[in-house]
Amino acid sequence: MLGTAMTTLRAFGRAALAGFLCVMAGMGSSARAQQTRATTPNQILGEVEFIGKDKAEKTAGVWIDGQYVGYASELKGDKKIMLLPGQHEVSLRQSGYLTLTQTILVEPAKKVTVAVKLERDPKAQYSSVTSEIKLNVTPQRAAVFVDDNFAGYVSQFNGVGKAMLVSPGAHHIKIALPGYQQFDTDVNLLPKQKVTIKTDLALGSITQAPAAVKSN
Repeated sequence: MLGTAMTTLRAFGRAALAGFLCVMAGMGSSARAQQTRATTPNQILGEVEFIGKDKAEKTAGVWIDGQYVGYASELKGDKKIMLLPGQHEVSLRQSGYLTLTQTILVEPAKKVTVAVKLERDPKAQYSSVTSEIKLNVTPQRAAVFVDDNFAGYVSQFNGVGKAMLVSPGAHHIKIALPGYQQFDTDVNLLPKQKVTIKTDLALGSITQAPAAVKSN
């Protein structure tokens, strides 16, 4: 292809050749500039990563400055957390564990690592007889609340061998994610009863996020 282009350029003379080389040089400079922009870290924002050792810590729900952002192990890559410099309050919640809350200091172009270390809640109570709730819901990273208590995220209760165990009786189920409209439903379960909740969260505004995903 380049040989054909050079043959054509010889027919037009040195001026055309000079123009062609300028264009090629410009394309190369543009490509290098794009590559530089892609590899240069953000010089204004700081990154926050979460490191947990066991399943409970890796799947803990994360709230930053009172806003639910996802679960710990997913907050990386295209979901990594980038914050403005300054102090931020971070809370991690997991069913059956005490809430972990701490204040972090974010610096420009630097990474803060939050070690997720959860302690079991000594007041947590578990029923000897349970009922089962499976979720077939999108997005699967949406937060799930049972009777206004954080229970986990959808993906934990969707699929073969995955379900949410609750005590028999009446329960209010809330599924929410910032940027989507909240879904609410009520169930009244018999002992050992199994039910499946199916829905797709409708797109919405961050302003429609319920209090459950806006506070600790």
